[in-house]
Amino acid sequence: MPTATELRELEDDELETRLEEYRREMLNLRFQLATGQLDNYSRFNVAKRNVARVLTVLRDREIALAEGRDAGPVILEHPVRPARRRPETTDDDSTAEFGAVVAETDEIEEIKAALATDTDADEEDE
Repeated sequence: MPTATELRELEDDELETRLEEYRREMLNLRFQLATGQLDNYSRFNVAKRNVARVLTVLRDREIALAEGRDAGPVILEHPVRPARRRPETTDDDSTAEFGAVVAETDEIEEIKAALATDTDADEEDE
């Protein structure tokens, strides 16, 4: 299985030949699949990927020719998306957050105590 880098080193005529070869292989694999003779279905996926790689390289060259640049991989100087960073927290933020958690915990304890006294009172009534 050729890589895209290897395919970019080939001439256009060789790429066209490879494209025909891979498409012919896909046709044969489809016939084998239809007749139940295909043992390894992953070969079909590999053939499809090879066709896609060749078509991608040919399309890249076509676009490069239209833009007037050399046909090759486009290298971006800056990443498309900035790196992920965690927000910086200060000591004040963590203290305030901790205080909110403590307040919620106290409220939960009060609710539990109220429910417990209500159930105790209901049991005594019966």
